[in-house]
Amino acid sequence: MAVGIVTPKDLYARLAQGEEVFILDVRVIDDFENWHVDGPTVTSINIPYVEFLSEDDTAWKKLLPADRPILVNCARGRSAKIVADVLDRHGYDAAYLEHGMLGWSEVYAPVTVFEEEGWKLIQLNRVGKGCLSYVILSDASALVVDAGRHVDEYLEVASAHGAKVQHVVDTHLHADHISGGVELASCTGATYYISSGELQGSPLPHTPLEQHRTWTFGSVTVQVLAIPTPGHTPGSVSLLLNGRFLLSGDTVFVGGLGRPDLGGKAREWAQQLYDTVFTTIAALPDDVLVLPAHYASQDEYHARGFVGADLGTIRSVNDAMRLSSREAFVTQFASDGGTTPPNHTEISAVNRGEKTIDPARALELESGPNRCAAKHAPR
Repeated sequence: MAVGIVTPKDLYARLAQGEEVFILDVRVIDDFENWHVDGPTVTSINIPYVEFLSEDDTAWKKLLPADRPILVNCARGRSAKIVADVLDRHGYDAAYLEHGMLGWSEVYAPVTVFEEEGWKLIQLNRVGKGCLSYVILSDASALVVDAGRHVDEYLEVASAHGAKVQHVVDTHLHADHISGGVELASCTGATYYISSGELQGSPLPHTPLEQHRTWTFGSVTVQVLAIPTPGHTPGSVSLLLNGRFLLSGDTVFVGGLGRPDLGGKAREWAQQLYDTVFTTIAALPDDVLVLPAHYASQDEYHARGFVGADLGTIRSVNDAMRLSSREAFVTQFASDGGTTPPNHTEISAVNRGEKTIDPARALELESGPNRCAAKHAPR
């Protein structure tokens, strides 16, 4: 029986169709617990690679099903291939995930959030990272928000709709992944917008977003309001489309709020986050659909397949948004940010244009899940 190879995109397609998949992850236990392929139809177990190098196979054989296909996974695919070969020699139906978790981290899945005559809103879900970005299409124009570094993904979406990317926005300076905003704007001739406070002293070409609080584009008027929503970073903004869709960056998530501690000014930024939540966001109606830049759980998926929820639902389940005491809110958020995103200092330097790296280093820096939320609602 030959060992099969499953590409990350093939795996996503199978999971999206509801196929049940049994995954054997052979990384060390800490790496597995920190980050692994997940989903409602995934059964995933962890048996470290070294266990399969021993002549004694009784232990791992007790844990593996003999009657269903097994997909072996690791960090880059090399160890998984070796283990899949071992399983094949023992009569198992085995395949391995090409490029492992690093390959999985580069899968983008476009999902249409909303469409009506004249314009369309698409969410691109980077499923292995929990990173979300957006393409808004109207007539022959496209606006891209919070693009990842794989700019071809956005060019393909725009091309498929006969559109040209003319506006590129980063809602804030990202610290968990490499932004593709500057590169995408450069290769398309688009304007790159970000708050000027996010790029102080940076050599990167950009247009200050605060100078363009409102603009329209396309055959139908899609009014885009850039709303200052500081807290996660001082220059964080959210975009309100047609008064109905809030692209909230890392300010408001389906299950939490953006953490204010990554800049070393946790208490100061938590004060700003409080004002954002209880003044700016408080003014928006419950039926506004919140579409964030990240998510941390399958629970944050909408029934229609994208990640998002109406603001009223988020208010009802998110304890932090009901914590009206300023002092209690600030104390809680300034003291409990959780695990710091790995490599966030170097990633921020890259996104600020202070450091240049090659694609191999970018892949290493982005390894692991995002950790942008400070608090998540109880589920």
